[in-house]
Amino acid sequence: ALADAKTGSRLVHGRSAAGGWSQHRFARRREKQASEALQAAAGAAADVFGRRSGGRPGENLDAVVLGGDKRAMAELRQDPRLAPYLAIATDRFLTVPDPKRAVLEATPRLFLAVRIRLTEPTP
Repeated sequence: ALADAKTGSRLVHGRSAAGGWSQHRFARRREKQASEALQAAAGAAADVFGRRSGGRPGENLDAVVLGGDKRAMAELRQDPRLAPYLAIATDRFLTVPDPKRAVLEATPRLFLAVRIRLTEPTP
C-alpha cells in the first residue's frame, strides 16, 4: 500500500509558434516555470521522504523507487536535498502517466512485481 504521497500541479506553458524576440521571451518564461516546478517537486519529495524516515535520511526506508519523467528526474539528481534518498534508489524506473493520487496508489504493485524471464535450454 502507498504509505505517503504528495500530488499537485504547476503551470508550465508549452512551446510558442511566434518568432523573433517573442519566441525567446516565451522560452525563457517556460524555462523559469519548469525550473520552479522541479524545485517545488524536489522540496515535496524531500518532505515526504523525511516524514517516512523520521527526518533521518535512509532510516526506515529500505529503498526508493523512482518514476515519472526521466529528463526531469535527471535534473533532480543534482538536488542535495534528495541525495541521501537517491543513494538508496533501485535500478527500476516506473513510467507514471499522470501523477494523480489514484495512479500513485497503483504503483506499489508495479515495483513489487517480480520479473521472470523464461529461456529455452540450448541443446
